[in-house]
Amino acid sequence: MNHTPRIALVADRSDAVRSHTRVPGLLEALRVREGLDLDAYWIPTEDADQGLDGFDAIWVLPGSPYRSEDGALAAIRTARENGIPFLGTCGGFQHALLEFARNVCGLDRAGHAENAPATADEDAVIVPLACSLVGHEGTVRVAPGSRVARLLGADRMQGRYHCNYGVNPHHLDVLREHGLTFPGSDESGEVRIAELPGHPFFLATLFQPELDGDGTRVHPLITALATAATDHADTR
Repeated sequence: MNHTPRIALVADRSDAVRSHTRVPGLLEALRVREGLDLDAYWIPTEDADQGLDGFDAIWVLPGSPYRSEDGALAAIRTARENGIPFLGTCGGFQHALLEFARNVCGLDRAGHAENAPATADEDAVIVPLACSLVGHEGTVRVAPGSRVARLLGADRMQGRYHCNYGVNPHHLDVLREHGLTFPGSDESGEVRIAELPGHPFFLATLFQPELDGDGTRVHPLITALATAATDHADTR
């Protein structure tokens, strides 16, 4: 018997984080406009290392540095290893790459410069951006034929950001060698989207699709996560 899909919203919820305040309206818009009803639970990062395998989708939202890096990484690993639809935005993007580097690529010393400023340059998978993207909006080019391109129905989009950290380009080759792809970049070629082919739905964006528009219409990537959650629930 089918049940309402359950989505874990992993973040240290705060009204000071605009992304977090957008989520209730987006969930309502999904229900009313798309007929996609999700049963949502906010999971603090301290609690995200247990019990998430019972969810139909996991969304790691912005708000880093998280109170528990280990919790955020555990949530992402649960989604990746158990075929649970996953979306990571902003801090979720950064930690998705960090989790993949450590647990798939075997880079045990891989670090995030915001969480651990003393991380050696050669070990930092996530590093300070040359220019802050806080409050920035810019074009994201999408690789033709990628899942993202199909979801968007376009080869470019506008992305809104609120971050100071991104992927270290020196680690891109090893991440690619182990199966991660990067189907979206800004106009200067900097990586802005990561995807794991072969997974039912595993997508991470440095930009925040939850900030798109006025919040009454849902970004296609978030709608796609909700659809994937529904599909996952139907297999139970």
